[in-house]
Amino acid sequence: MKRDFADFWNLLWEALLGVCAAFALLNVFAPPQDLPWKPLDLNRPIGQATAAKVSDFAVAFSAPREEVEAVTTACIQTLRDAGVEVRRAEDIDGGGFCQVRNAVVITGGEITPLRPGGLTMQCPLAVRYVLWDRQVLRPAAQSIYGSAPASVNNFGTYSCRRIYGSTDESDRPSEHARANALDVASVTLADGRTVSVEADWSGQGPQGTEGSGFLRALRNGACRVFATVLTPDYNEAHRDHLHLDGAPRGLCA
Repeated sequence: MKRDFADFWNLLWEALLGVCAAFALLNVFAPPQDLPWKPLDLNRPIGQATAAKVSDFAVAFSAPREEVEAVTTACIQTLRDAGVEVRRAEDIDGGGFCQVRNAVVITGGEITPLRPGGLTMQCPLAVRYVLWDRQVLRPAAQSIYGSAPASVNNFGTYSCRRIYGSTDESDRPSEHARANALDVASVTLADGRTVSVEADWSGQGPQGTEGSGFLRALRNGACRVFATVLTPDYNEAHRDHLHLDGAPRGLCA
């Protein structure tokens, strides 16, 4: 019996050493974007743990002020470490479901400008936009058009309304009511060309099949960064823009 007990502990100890060795190798050689315990680096490719790291910057509506400020400060620092200029914005209380906490405004730096700019958004949405810009938009523009993006033309972030502007109180609030969504209408390239969702999604517009392929590349990449991505393929309400949000649920359409 004593020998069996000793053998058991020896096996357990060996297993523990094996786990520690495997963790050490993983920690050294695995890509940081795939490891949940590594800090989020916006210059790294989108990895297995990226979405979870971005979600760490979200705050519940019931969170105390101290938690909101601590999480927002950490989120802003992550953006600044990546060369993005950002400032803390006033939170919004529009009454009822129209509440925005941990609000920020991107003001410049290493980022493709939003036009119009000065948009109030939740900090995690700003992080998602930077990731999408660096890991999806810029590579796609260079690959397909041989040009850098000059601006992302949009319909805004915050709007105090329910989905699709519904007045039915049974319909859920839009993520725009929380400044947790961005509507992208078109992208203007550094060479002057503009690729429009409304005109070019079908492949029959000014940019032809090249424009359609570019927009679909933006959609496909966005689905790895944002929780919900809606396009003209989803419904008529999205015929002229890509809806990108950070909702808890997920949908790519």
